[in-house]
Amino acid sequence: MHLDFGIAFAGLIVGFVIGLTGVGGGALLTPVLVLFFGITPAAAVSSDIVASLVLKPIGGSVHLRRGTVNLRLVLWLAIGSVPGALGGTYVLGHMHGPHVDNFIKTTLGWILVVAAAAMIAKAGIQARRKVEAALPGTLAIHPLRTAAIGVVGGFVVGMTSVGSGSLMIVLLMILYPRISMRELVGTDLIQAIPLVGAAAIGTSIWGHLQISLVGSLLLGAIPAVWVGAHFSSKASDHYIRPVIILAMSFSALKLLGVSNQVLGKLVVVGVVVTVGTLLTMRARAKRAATAELATSSVT
Repeated sequence: MHLDFGIAFAGLIVGFVIGLTGVGGGALLTPVLVLFFGITPAAAVSSDIVASLVLKPIGGSVHLRRGTVNLRLVLWLAIGSVPGALGGTYVLGHMHGPHVDNFIKTTLGWILVVAAAAMIAKAGIQARRKVEAALPGTLAIHPLRTAAIGVVGGFVVGMTSVGSGSLMIVLLMILYPRISMRELVGTDLIQAIPLVGAAAIGTSIWGHLQISLVGSLLLGAIPAVWVGAHFSSKASDHYIRPVIILAMSFSALKLLGVSNQVLGKLVVVGVVVTVGTLLTMRARAKRAATAELATSSVT
């Protein structure tokens, strides 16, 4: 098996992001493989799915030990996502012809646009949530609607390797506004295991799996995921999430055929806006901390 250390380095970076934020696997790694390493979209999707099967349980096991996983919710999501993922990989594996790669690139581009919008929506929902979180084990489950989310998410993951985190977690937040954020993240990580497992089986049978590519990705990603998860227990993802959204957006535009000249201008604008946003967030955090310190001094 030939190992590509350039791809291993890409896995190192993206693996750290996955461990740190819980998102960014297919949404970042697949476009990187297509745009920077010339991997065909079908092979990139198949290999990323199999690599995710190894990476997802690392974060999920932490939440299982801490009791922040709703296993009933995982069950109903898996009932929908497993056949959905198999269906997505079947469709991808049976697509033939000269226009297949372009179709996959375009589909992946639009999925990334939706994923970036979903992450922004997730941040907005988190900021505005006023509903008191339900106690662990008391959340009322909606079986059919939950399974429907699984079917949609599973099919998208099977076709593009994107959506197990960034898209499905937003749909769960909408359907279950009372679920706590810790339980939401833990549940999403665990439900992704049977989903990605089914997609990995499907892509092994019908897909364009490259073992050497998977090995190169895991060489860098496995230790990076562990390190990222270690830091995520201490650091907030408020600062890195805008960077992920920016990277996803630019990847989507490139996959959709936006010229390098236009993309370069958008990169400059996006970096300026992102840096300005991060500096504003930092200033607000400092003011809030100063105000809290002054209040505690007075009392």
